[in-house]
Amino acid sequence: MEKLTPEQLYRIIGKNVAKYRKAKNLSQLDLSLQMGYKSVSVVSGSEICYNNRHFNLEQLLKISQILEVDLCDFFTPES
Repeated sequence: MEKLTPEQLYRIIGKNVAKYRKAKNLSQLDLSLQMGYKSVSVVSGSEICYNNRHFNLEQLLKISQILEVDLCDFFTPES
């Protein structure tokens, strides 16, 4: 396994969250609302690591439950 920087890992996670969210036909707003937020800023910024924004573990756990995916799937790089 190659060594990743934290920033690279955050990008992998963000891309995977977006992929699984789109597979469930949820918008960023839909996911944000289900997570308990009133705007898309957390999801939209974290999916693309805007201004070093990224999901924390609590958010990832909520997202995995909402999207019904294994938490580990967010950490798998695209092949």
